[in-house]
Amino acid sequence: MLKEFKEFAMRGNVVDMAVGIIIGVAFGTIVKSLVDDVIMPPIGLLLGSADFSDLFITLKEGATVGPYLTLAAAKEAGAVTLGYGAFFNTIISFLIVAFAVFLLIKGINKMKRRQEAPAAAPTTKECPHCLSTIPINATRCAHCTSNL
Repeated sequence: MLKEFKEFAMRGNVVDMAVGIIIGVAFGTIVKSLVDDVIMPPIGLLLGSADFSDLFITLKEGATVGPYLTLAAAKEAGAVTLGYGAFFNTIISFLIVAFAVFLLIKGINKMKRRQEAPAAAPTTKECPHCLSTIPINATRCAHCTSNL
């Protein structure tokens, strides 16, 4: 059983998949930083909040009555909250990842199309009478003078 597991784990597909997952997690971390640290602060300033991830609605007060300055403070007090700012950050992250994957797949498809370029159209044909090779646009065979 251990031998079978080793064969399974060392297959090329499994190793490729593991590398893909690791790269994907690292890419997700980069995108999260891009959204949280670069994209959302200017949007938050436009909407009047310096930290966009702390936008929330208190549905039910906690043990300590609000107002709560941050989402973490509201949760610490036991309040029931609707964290729409964090949800918006997640949507932005998803859109960036989806667009990056789209660009990657588009590039791969473009490279495949270049590799699979159609063969050039033939420039010659065979004479049906003498089987000599003649230009494709010929109307008379140069070898046997037959009309084509």
